[in-house]
Amino acid sequence: MITIIKKVSLIIIPLFLILTGCGQNNNSNELIQIGMTQIIEHPSLDEIRQGIIDALEENGFKEGEKINIEFKNAQGNMENTQLIAKSFDKKDLVVAITTPSAQAAFNNLKDIPIIFSAVTDPKSAGLIGKNITGVSDMTPIKKQLELLQTLIPNAKRVGIIYNSSEMNSEVQVNIVKEEAEKLGLELEIASITNINEMALALDEVLKDVDVLYTHVDNTLASAYPLIVKKSNEKNVPIIGAVDAFVKQGALATEGINNYKVGYQTGNMIARILNGEDVSNIPFETLKETELIINKEVAEKYNITLPDEIKERAIFR
Repeated sequence: MITIIKKVSLIIIPLFLILTGCGQNNNSNELIQIGMTQIIEHPSLDEIRQGIIDALEENGFKEGEKINIEFKNAQGNMENTQLIAKSFDKKDLVVAITTPSAQAAFNNLKDIPIIFSAVTDPKSAGLIGKNITGVSDMTPIKKQLELLQTLIPNAKRVGIIYNSSEMNSEVQVNIVKEEAEKLGLELEIASITNINEMALALDEVLKDVDVLYTHVDNTLASAYPLIVKKSNEKNVPIIGAVDAFVKQGALATEGINNYKVGYQTGNMIARILNGEDVSNIPFETLKETELIINKEVAEKYNITLPDEIKERAIFR
């Protein structure tokens, strides 16, 4: 009887060691699972997403080697942001690009680190908590309106269109109102609730303005080719909030670079993946701005660029 027990033990112990060894190898080879959610695809947000991916790779977190990123696009649908967030409940970390996507993630995922990007005002959006941080894309609105006056000194009436269902957009419009009053600018403001209302809003606003100002708004960004087309038809120049708007046909911006917002976000994510506690990392802003001029548009409107503008401008 004793002999039989010894034989069984000899068989069981090596088998246990083999199984344990396989489990350790599998754990060491497991990829970190990251969920990435974005309200909609357009050039500004796509640049942010690429900046995140590039920064992660530069920090040693290459897709397919150390991390696996599952990207889901809500197609501009608020209900989809909730469904996407819920589907990420087993992820190791969630990246939320834009305010609606970040709010959905924060409301549904309480124990998973959430890193946002392209959230203009995290505090107003309620995105303050122990499991969330990120990088704001708040732009220097005062500088942009001052640039408007420098490039188009005769401009008095400024047109603005915004999506009233986007909290970040409403926050910016309120800032524009304050700064415009200080600078003596009159505003023609139209609010919309979806992209289908954009064409009519443009027709109304562009009738009686000297320039159109386009702030950071996902609906504006998605409809930017239409905005440029209708503004050109009415000979109304555009001052944009970000580089991507200038690339698509706005006259100029004194603003942030979306790719750099994403890259800074990616660096923050890497810090967390390397062991830093998300609760100890406050949200950040991109302090560096760039003066971007669309040379072709400047020529179209016969705009004379002051020497101080020429010296520091980046021409697209």
